Amino acid sequence: MRCPHCGSMDDRVTDSRTLANGESIRRRRECLSCGFRFTSYERIEEKPLMVVKRDGRREPFDRQKMERGLQRALEKRPVSQMTIENILNEIEDDAAMLGKGGNEVQSSALGEMTLHKLYDLDKVAYIRFASVYRKFETMDEFMQEIERLENAREGE
Repeated sequence: MRCPHCGSMDDRVTDSRTLANGESIRRRRECLSCGFRFTSYERIEEKPLMVVKRDGRREPFDRQKMERGLQRALEKRPVSQMTIENILNEIEDDAAMLGKGGNEVQSSALGEMTLHKLYDLDKVAYIRFASVYRKFETMDEFMQEIERLENAREGE
C-alpha cells in the first residue's frame, strides 16, 4: 500500500478490524519510511449479474423490476408478500447459479423460471404473467394456454 504522505510502498499493518458484518476490513497501517499512520479499507468487489435481453442488450439484474412483474401478476390474488419474497430469492439464487460461468443470464431463462414458479403457485397469476412474457396478441392464444393448463390438470 502506498503511503499517502511520502509515497513509499513499505508499510506494516498495526491493527485489523472486520466491519459491516464481515463484508469489509479496516486496517491501520504505519509507513516504515516516514512513520505516518493511515487507514485502508478492503472489501470484496463482486461483478453484478447481467441479464442478456432478447435484442442482445445487457443490463444489470434488477430485483425490483422482477418484483414489480410478480406483483402485477399476483395482484388481488391470495398470495402473501413473504411468498413473493421467497420466489424472488429462489429465482435470484437460480439466476446467480446459471450466471456463474460468465455472470450473464438470458432474460428468457429468468422468464421461464418465473413462469415455472407461478405455475406451481397460482394458475391465474401464471396466465397473467405468460400473457405479457409470451406477448399474447389474440384471445385464441389465451384460450390455448388455458386449455393446456386444463389438460395438464386432468393428467395429474
